[in-house]
Amino acid sequence: MKVSDYIVDFLARKNIDTVFGYMGGMVTHIADSINKNDFVKFIPVYHEQTAAFAAVGYARHTNNVGVAIATSGPGATNLMTGIADAFFDSAPTIFITGQVNTYEYKYDKPLRQTGFQELDVVSSVKPYTKYAKMIDKIEDIPYQLELAYNIATSGRKGPVVLDLPMNIQRGILPEDCLLESITTKNLDLVDLSEIKALLATATRPLVLVGGGVASASATKQMQDFLNNTAIPFVSSLHGKNVCDEYSLNYIGSIGSYGNRCANMAMANTDLLLVFGSRLDVRQIGGVPDSIAIGGNIVHFDIDIHELEYSRLQPKINVHIDLITALQQLTKWNINLDLTAWSSYLQTLKNKYSQANEIVKSIDDTSPYELIDILNRNTETDAIYCADVGQNQMWSMQMLKLKIQQNFYTSGGLGSMGCCLPLSIGISFADKCKRSIYAICGDGGFHMSTQSLLLISQYNLPIKVIVINNKSLGMITQFQELYFDNVTIGTNEQGGYLVPDLEFMAKSYGLKYLKYDTTDSKSSIKNKITDFFNSRNCLFEYVIAEDCRVYPKLEYNQPIYNPSPILTNDELEANMYLNKIIPNLLH
Repeated sequence: MKVSDYIVDFLARKNIDTVFGYMGGMVTHIADSINKNDFVKFIPVYHEQTAAFAAVGYARHTNNVGVAIATSGPGATNLMTGIADAFFDSAPTIFITGQVNTYEYKYDKPLRQTGFQELDVVSSVKPYTKYAKMIDKIEDIPYQLELAYNIATSGRKGPVVLDLPMNIQRGILPEDCLLESITTKNLDLVDLSEIKALLATATRPLVLVGGGVASASATKQMQDFLNNTAIPFVSSLHGKNVCDEYSLNYIGSIGSYGNRCANMAMANTDLLLVFGSRLDVRQIGGVPDSIAIGGNIVHFDIDIHELEYSRLQPKINVHIDLITALQQLTKWNINLDLTAWSSYLQTLKNKYSQANEIVKSIDDTSPYELIDILNRNTETDAIYCADVGQNQMWSMQMLKLKIQQNFYTSGGLGSMGCCLPLSIGISFADKCKRSIYAICGDGGFHMSTQSLLLISQYNLPIKVIVINNKSLGMITQFQELYFDNVTIGTNEQGGYLVPDLEFMAKSYGLKYLKYDTTDSKSSIKNKITDFFNSRNCLFEYVIAEDCRVYPKLEYNQPIYNPSPILTNDELEANMYLNKIIPNLLH
């Protein structure tokens, strides 16, 4: 059997029906084999970075492996941003790169290059992959494919890179080297009796839902635990994807741009149960001891290194699969009297909701108004994707997800230009059944415009929203705070320009809609109706350059007091801990 045929048959056996890629000389055999396969289809994208992010979107939406292919040299390097994104956001992915023939490869010779477009892919990607291997022996193919799939999908999931010389791809696989599946050793059972005792005596428990819950396919178990215990909960950026944000017990999103009420809850809890969250600086800020002040923190995670090297100490680390942990916690059926705590959090949630923050702190509320329009009009199973920048933070703060809705973005790497490719991968994974709302800023959008052609070409149900403030707004907000408002490279004054989006939409075959502040209320109503009635389109939503994101946790401030900073009097009146810890704020 030809090696490239075996590879594609392997993907089909793993129920992977889509491969994203860009054609090049060193992957022609694999692409030809995909073309001959009745189950697997090849989606030729218009940039390898699009292929990588599309594979990430496919993986995160299905929790099956996403696959992208690219040719040697520059094709491989163009994948690398998406590979790193898959690594930091735990997306199970396999990236197959073409390589020059083994007889052209330099191996250990002290040369820069021998073959045309030769590149040492494995050394380049090792720091941000779970496994990377150049397979230069035909008989190793079955084992390496099984190993790659196993590594990508076990433990903390992530990307694997297989570098395939062209003569290996076109070779013939001997029948006697076929291999059975590789099995994974499960984690040892963990005694959670200490956690049970802490939970039984807690009066102010709080759950932090992290992105690891979705990655572990533990969404149902998380919801069962929350429903069974009625413990209030908050979410990280990726944790939004598994939360019912209409639940009375949901307090909000946490972090540097989190909801004030959620951040204040993080400070006042006496038992913080963290499920699959890294607790990085963007989540807990620069003052770690403002989290669960005087209380206990229990951190559940599949990644032992995230537990041991966390900045947030002291805490109880539980190295465990989240499905196992949540099932065990749920079956205890612990009855908690949370009346006073829940009442306090509801008051906090009402007083410091994002809607109230907008009224008190923000002059131009137009981006939040757009998000509110989405909340009120999108389908109950809509999928949201957000690019990186202010648009991402407006979405995190204001989007209110129903239980069947999903939210995807780039977290750990924070890759501008991720939104459109992620949306494309998700749409193919979803078999184009659900509407996808791709929320972009003008900056991230311009980095990924080649993806627009895929939307019209395949008639994907993706509505592209470009919140256009003609600037890199998050950085201008930073420059305003720390650089005396000198906006180098972030707006027109600093040399940053935005192209004509209407012409771009037309050139890619998409319907174009536009709204700006000069439009009448009836005009925006008609355009919004047209927008929601469209299967796909590009909707340019023009806002002022100086629109800002608040709350925002400033440098060296405690989690409970993001900017605009509250006075000590207001904090004392609204911090539950003031009743317990005298002079907490002094």
